[in-house]
Amino acid sequence: MIYQIYPLSFADSNGDGWGDLGGVLDHLDHVASLGVDAVWLSPFFRSPMRDFGYDVSCHTEVDPLFGTIADADAVIAKAHRLGLKIVLDQVWSHTSDQHPWFKASASRLDGKEDWYVWADPRPDGTPPNNWLSVFGGSAWSWEPRRRQYYLHHFLSSQPKLNLRNPAALDAILATGRFWLERGVDGFRLDAVDFMAHDPALRDNPALPPPGGMIPLKPFGLQRHDHDMLHPDALDIMRRIRALTDEFPGTMTLAEISSQPGAFGRIADYARADHLHLGYTLRLLRGDFSAASLEDALREAAAAVDGGAMCWAFGNHDVVRVATRWARGDRTAQHALMMLLGSLPGAVCLYQGDELGLPEAELTHDQLRDPFGITYWPEFAGRDGSRTPMPWHALAPHAGFTEGTPWLPVPEAHRALSADRQEHDPRSALHGWREFLRWRKTVPALVQGRLGAVWREGDMLGFERVLGDTRLLCVFNLSPLPGRFGEDQAELPGWGTAFIPLSGDAESVAA
Repeated sequence: MIYQIYPLSFADSNGDGWGDLGGVLDHLDHVASLGVDAVWLSPFFRSPMRDFGYDVSCHTEVDPLFGTIADADAVIAKAHRLGLKIVLDQVWSHTSDQHPWFKASASRLDGKEDWYVWADPRPDGTPPNNWLSVFGGSAWSWEPRRRQYYLHHFLSSQPKLNLRNPAALDAILATGRFWLERGVDGFRLDAVDFMAHDPALRDNPALPPPGGMIPLKPFGLQRHDHDMLHPDALDIMRRIRALTDEFPGTMTLAEISSQPGAFGRIADYARADHLHLGYTLRLLRGDFSAASLEDALREAAAAVDGGAMCWAFGNHDVVRVATRWARGDRTAQHALMMLLGSLPGAVCLYQGDELGLPEAELTHDQLRDPFGITYWPEFAGRDGSRTPMPWHALAPHAGFTEGTPWLPVPEAHRALSADRQEHDPRSALHGWREFLRWRKTVPALVQGRLGAVWREGDMLGFERVLGDTRLLCVFNLSPLPGRFGEDQAELPGWGTAFIPLSGDAESVAA
């Protein structure tokens, strides 16, 4: 199991209101106490922070906001002492427009003129094609020094790297080698579906509005055949895998978009000579129901070898699962915890979800996220899942900082602070610890493949199979009691059951 830390919101060690590596160091014991195996650290590299770390201006320097390279080394060393692996978030599809590489490319200097994706305007001066940014508007911005447009899939300040250029790819891989040599155990690779695009820059075909209604985000009005998902990305992944293979025991985890065919892409991306693991944003952005989860499990089973699959219900980009799916119901949260931990393959847990934190409700003047600011009030952005971790209920700002936090700490989160939950044996925190401790005693849950999948209304069941052991996992994904199976066994609302069907029954007694 992998625990995601978003450092800006984890803990502030110097009182400036921003989470930093010193704060991560101070609270790694909390993470280790959960019983997870690894920590995924969101970016702490040098950045102008227009997209809060996902716009990197130097991949081998720690931004002073987070501390120093010595702080990064200390986090890596302490994690290893605690038995935790460190997986760094790497943003290799794009950089900040403040990166020296982009400045040189924009000026056609130092042989870097083709390190980014440049294109001439159409005869009428408009962008070279109809591609759209995920964050809204054209995916192209004009650069007057070159008299050309450059490609950006997100903010205009996040220009797309041309990873078909061998020198550019070598340079980005060299930054990965820098961190591997410092002892990190692998990489989570951001936005891999955008690593390569159609070199002919053909227009994307239109999609009819879903349900006949124009969507909030026009990105959904195109079929993204050409601006992303290009098979040349596989060649880039082979190079990444070759690098990590030089460092035995390291791993790569790919973030895969919610575009159609996500599970098939995980299978393609996680072959023996490509990456190790992949997870898709499809579940994080889709509707929640037993039927939708059944579909996801069946698609995953048909497409992906179980060892390549990773699952996540939350992260720093989506509404917190306690609000989005559990709707504040503690029993539902407990069931979702057990469901997540029972899925085949690796699992990601986002910081604060072990406390059952709900989505924070922020006012427009409290927002930092440019995505949310652009689409307010119809879309509140990503800040509601990024508010600071509440460590101490009675401390200022719940113990996150002695200064003014970069995002406010909701009062509702104080009651769910880590220190209060430590003293409550019925808390979400204790529930996670107990479940993960039990999970490690059940080899079929940790190592078993996915067997039969079935659904009866809101009741979802699937088997985990390891050798001669078959374990049936059943989840009632409804607040109402329900029955399942030939003997019509009853489960209460949001109830769970683990039923040994064969093998060593004692080893799977919950």
